[in-house]
Amino acid sequence: MNDEEADSEGVVRNSMEPCLRNRRGAVEVSLTNHLADLHVVRWGPLRVNGHEVPPGDLVLFPEEGAVTRGEHVSAERPFPFGRQRTVCIRTSVPALDPGEHRFEVELECGLHGVLRLDATEGIEASPSRTEGRLPREEEDDYSETIVQARRAHAEGWAGTCLNHVSRHSFAPRHARNSCELFTGVAQVPLGVAGPLVIHGEHADGPYLIPLATTEGTMVASYNRGIKLLNACGGARCTVLDDSMQRAPAFVFDDAKQGRDFVSWVKEQQGVITTLAESTSHVAKLLRIETFQVHRFVFLRFNFSTGDAAGQNMVGKATFEALKWIRERYPSIRASFLEGNISTDKKSSQMNILQTRGKRVTAEVVVPRELLRTSMRTRVSQAVLFQRICAEGARLAGAHNNGAQSANALAALFIATGQDVAALAESAAGTLFTHETEEGDLYAAITLPSLVLATHGGGTGLPTQRECLELMDCHGRGKVRRLAEIVAGVVLAGELSLLCAVASERGSEEWVTSHERLGRHH
Repeated sequence: MNDEEADSEGVVRNSMEPCLRNRRGAVEVSLTNHLADLHVVRWGPLRVNGHEVPPGDLVLFPEEGAVTRGEHVSAERPFPFGRQRTVCIRTSVPALDPGEHRFEVELECGLHGVLRLDATEGIEASPSRTEGRLPREEEDDYSETIVQARRAHAEGWAGTCLNHVSRHSFAPRHARNSCELFTGVAQVPLGVAGPLVIHGEHADGPYLIPLATTEGTMVASYNRGIKLLNACGGARCTVLDDSMQRAPAFVFDDAKQGRDFVSWVKEQQGVITTLAESTSHVAKLLRIETFQVHRFVFLRFNFSTGDAAGQNMVGKATFEALKWIRERYPSIRASFLEGNISTDKKSSQMNILQTRGKRVTAEVVVPRELLRTSMRTRVSQAVLFQRICAEGARLAGAHNNGAQSANALAALFIATGQDVAALAESAAGTLFTHETEEGDLYAAITLPSLVLATHGGGTGLPTQRECLELMDCHGRGKVRRLAEIVAGVVLAGELSLLCAVASERGSEEWVTSHERLGRHH
């Protein structure tokens, strides 16, 4: 392109489709290239209302690829600017007032010469403040007015539109105690699988399963496993244990003082139990475990917490005991409510062995002929593949030797209002298979640290409550029912994927199902 063509504002403007806007508290210029595939070897200075911004203060955000600064673009390191691609140029100029503003930008594009753009663009008035502090109200931060103001502020700050985020079917007050600075909703597609037949001590019969996910093939995979379980009569599910922990840590001058403290705690356990349980009509202290290393002592308080997940409940109960211990034992040099041995929201061997939340098992016997006709694999092949997976998980140090437990758990957690961060510990699991004397497939999954609730927290949000009610699991007295159902769903997914990978077609079903259902073509 020669200089005469480049200086023609109409040509360059149409070729670059410029846009000026305030975003994240600063001025941003976007250019969409309609000219040709360009290799920019120099970003010249950009001017806004005559104010020059040097290349070192320009941050280039391409649609794809790495973010870079204007000063780093050179003939040796050209910036690829493909045709029909957009680049956003973030400047150091503070956000502009509403109205028209002039900007100039210059690009040196190697074989295509120098492109110079001089344009005037308007910035519309924004109903929000632009200084970065989110609007909030001390009296009522969940009114429609303040939520709309917060949303408008976010839109003005980011230079985008929160059209779908703003479309929620419940009043903002429902988010109180679940989400601070409520601004809208993140909508996740919800599929329903089942019904899945469960035979447990708390769940019995068929249940529809709500799964919130963005992964294509996942709901189909679980439905495939559910169909197999139902053909076998359903999944047998058993809750084996139930406890929630908080683990304070104590520091002493030496190891002997720590050992003496452990002995004293054991003598005072009755008083400590009374104090801890006084904070809640639900929490019950089951036991206190003691662990000492060097001059540090960890006390692992184990509680039952009813139908709540209970992390905050046991924190409050343990703190009440901690205050009393501090007052009665002056040799303590320092103490902390949590020493990380409860491994809250972290997977650990401790919780795999000793339980956190619910320890629950789901099991089934699959007749060999059914496995062959429905899943197109043999019992010996399925067992061999599971053994290989167990060995691979052991070598990798994984806390789950199965195929996809986290898929079901994440989808169910989102759908039913669980604390999604607890997925880190809840996804631990042990899958076991073997060939029975009759030549059939026995399969079982044990989840040793499944953190769930049917009361409190996010379970009371309207959409999450509906999903719990779909399984008759909302409210008090139903958390073990939910645990049994969840374990059954996890088992369905394990069998589905295990058989797909171990099929007679040599894992072809695993690949083709994702190709057919999970890809954006």
